[in-house]
Amino acid sequence: MTNQSLSLAGTPAASPLGYFSWTFGQAARDPYYIMVVIYIFYPYFSNTVVGDPIKGQALIGYITAAAGFLLAFTAPFLGAIADKDGRRKPWIIATISLMTLGALSLWFVEPDNQGINLGLSLLILFAIKVCFTVSEVFHNAMLPSVAPVNRMGLISGLAFSLGNIGGLLLMLFVLLAFSMPGTQPWAFLPEAPLFGIDQSAHEHNRIVGPIAGLWMLLFTLPLLLFTPDGKSSSLPMWQVAQAGMRDVVQTLKHVRHYANIAKYLLARMFFIDGMVGVLTFGGVYASGTFGWDTTTLLIFGLCTSGSAMFGAYIGGRLDDHLGSMRTLQIAIGTSSVVLLTLVSVQPDTVLYVVQVGSEPIWDSPYFASAPEIFYFCTNQIFAMFFVTGLSSSRTLMAKISPPEMATQFFGLFALSATVTAFLAPLMVATATDFFDSQRMGFASLALLMIIGAILLMQVKEEQGTVAKTTEL
Repeated sequence: MTNQSLSLAGTPAASPLGYFSWTFGQAARDPYYIMVVIYIFYPYFSNTVVGDPIKGQALIGYITAAAGFLLAFTAPFLGAIADKDGRRKPWIIATISLMTLGALSLWFVEPDNQGINLGLSLLILFAIKVCFTVSEVFHNAMLPSVAPVNRMGLISGLAFSLGNIGGLLLMLFVLLAFSMPGTQPWAFLPEAPLFGIDQSAHEHNRIVGPIAGLWMLLFTLPLLLFTPDGKSSSLPMWQVAQAGMRDVVQTLKHVRHYANIAKYLLARMFFIDGMVGVLTFGGVYASGTFGWDTTTLLIFGLCTSGSAMFGAYIGGRLDDHLGSMRTLQIAIGTSSVVLLTLVSVQPDTVLYVVQVGSEPIWDSPYFASAPEIFYFCTNQIFAMFFVTGLSSSRTLMAKISPPEMATQFFGLFALSATVTAFLAPLMVATATDFFDSQRMGFASLALLMIIGAILLMQVKEEQGTVAKTTEL
């Protein structure tokens, strides 16, 4: 058996059906994040359900912070317990089931507390956020044991590509079936939204929850059916839990032994926060700068998902060719430059000083001026390198973690993007207020990426080993 047919865990890799089915776990989850969190439901929740964009954004921030706080105290222990038990699928089944129920219930989150009240709505969004991250931890932790060493970058990139394909297809469906009918006299559009969807009741915003939930349930099935799981421990669950918790304590006691991983997780806290912040605030900046409406932002998001899909595939190829570390460094550096290019755009200016005018340059209701087109195109470049960075950061984590502790460390990996998730929004808000400039607030995210890139220079791309005292 050649090394190329082995996984990082040192065991025979799964069959192609097994490891390609693993990618559908990402394809199942990501459309929820794309449609609900970034482009459609969260903006609707903030602006319409809460009725105050500032208060709505603050409430969403509190949800994220509270979820991060809870996960900080639970995810590493859950991961360690799963490492001892050997199985990840039961955790995935439980979290996906809860997320599906939560996503379906978003249909009843109506304005003016006519359906689910605000408090219960916040609780549902909080629960989905926690389950999303826990599901991600256990799904990511399967990668080192099922993927061949020489195809890990490709498989990780393909997973992100499929996630963005799903988001793209579903956003296109929502756009053409529910959002645009009745707003444009185009022949290919229905005269009215399909299935009796009432735009005045914001049903075209609320329907994305059930759509994402059903999609999640359906596309998790290939992972559950065809990707092999670890072997279950013969010990009772309470003993497995005890052993897992002891492992976490031992890991913390021997943090020097895992210094390389700790440095990587610290670096990732910064550069991922910055990159996710650009994705999150890119539409907000464009909306404030150009006055883009919901339909324009949907088109913007749809195209961005397409670019991300392409970037994930190319990034996976680069990862296998150049290595995870070098690919990640390229992604962070390029993302920083692209952000500084995005903030150079104003309604009549590009690249800070080039005056191009704000008048339409073609007959289109969307992206009509030169600055809008420039911003749109530049953001597509960011989307490609953003997902390349996400994919390579996951592959690098798999390569430097001890295979026996994969789920525990992937729990910490998830926390590195969750515990400090408040940092990017706080930096944007603080810089915006201090400079009284949306541009300066958005540009401040480059600082996080630069700090992360500097810290990443201290990390070595080498696989860690288990400290001897953690062996039971």
